[in-house]
Amino acid sequence: MKKKILSLSLCLLALQSVTAQTKKTQVLTPAQQLVAATGEDSLNSYGGNRSRTVISGYGEVQYQRDFNRKESVADLKRAVLFVGHQFTGKIAFFSELEVEDGKVEGGGVTGEIAMEQAYLKFSLNPRQYIVAGLFLPRIGIVNENHLPINFNGVERPLVETMIIPSTWREIGVGFYGQTTALPFTYSVALVNGLNSAAFEHGGGIEGGRAEGQFAGANNLAVTAAVQYFAGNWKFQVSGYFGGTTTLNPRAADSLQLESGMFGTPIYVEEADVQYNNNGISFKALGVNISLPGAQHLNLAYDNNTPSQMFGAYAELGYNLFQLSKKEKMRNKQLNIFARYEMLDMNATIPSNGVIDGTLQQSHIVAGVGYFPIPHVVVKADVRLMSTGDQNSALVINPNPNAMPYKHNNAFLNIGIGYSF
Repeated sequence: MKKKILSLSLCLLALQSVTAQTKKTQVLTPAQQLVAATGEDSLNSYGGNRSRTVISGYGEVQYQRDFNRKESVADLKRAVLFVGHQFTGKIAFFSELEVEDGKVEGGGVTGEIAMEQAYLKFSLNPRQYIVAGLFLPRIGIVNENHLPINFNGVERPLVETMIIPSTWREIGVGFYGQTTALPFTYSVALVNGLNSAAFEHGGGIEGGRAEGQFAGANNLAVTAAVQYFAGNWKFQVSGYFGGTTTLNPRAADSLQLESGMFGTPIYVEEADVQYNNNGISFKALGVNISLPGAQHLNLAYDNNTPSQMFGAYAELGYNLFQLSKKEKMRNKQLNIFARYEMLDMNATIPSNGVIDGTLQQSHIVAGVGYFPIPHVVVKADVRLMSTGDQNSALVINPNPNAMPYKHNNAFLNIGIGYSF
């Protein structure tokens, strides 16, 4: 559901438009079928006046074993309910209500109940539409397409969790479209900006998101993306530019921060490629984040904000059932995969920052996913993590009171996922 509306549906609608104009029958290539369809996608039709309401959803349960800590955790990671309504053939409403970590209660470890999206979609024609409300901008691969059936591994790729915040949504308005002559899509959106006062050491920019809750609108952000399909390949470039100061000019001046629409700016540049054909899948992504005003943010908020963060990963997978000629195996998959990820959440730090080697990480993930039917998956993987040195200046409870830091660790992950 994650803006598959912005990825799959746009391609489907636009390709249907091209087909109608050329009077030829076009079949989607495997690269254009990278995202599984769900009940939500049925609201993406253009034309017709039938009013209807659609209920859909997805969820995942995870088990993880931390071998260094000798601890295991089982968690209902998330359960999401989608409710959408088609008012007319050109106006529809999309919403998702998410419960994380099983339940929400006061004190101790808590879960979260949150709206993951709540927006109106206005279709201008079969190739272009506008969204307005709380939605997920098109940044990276997983942000729009984060159903558990759409990515390999029990956990979402860490680069698209720690560097690009997972399910990054904001309030704004976006325009999406596709050219008539080429399988080329584009999008641009204006959304509320980030709040740098909420940045946390080791958390990247995740804490600065408003996610629809009293979003500071003194600062804004522009995000845009282009996608191109070539045979079995899909290429994307996306970017984000916005302000990180939500304060009014007087308050910002008192903290020596630049205020205004794009005050104390942040830049996010991302590129990715995907391939899918004959059971073979490949993904690669790279992202860089720059915060040129990090030194001023550290003076104002003492949150050890870096000037630069980056991450990248590459993944190769194969469906072992691809070569089966048995009829009963056609809707089943047994995908094996391996992924290498590297990230540095303090690649460059200002003069008043403190380096943290534990945020310089590499991860090797290998595992399997079994699909008895297209919308249900059972997953298992092993993740090997390596980090840089721990900075003793950041250790509150040093050894021997705490366990000595280990640069390497291993995790066993087992999970199930579904969508409908």
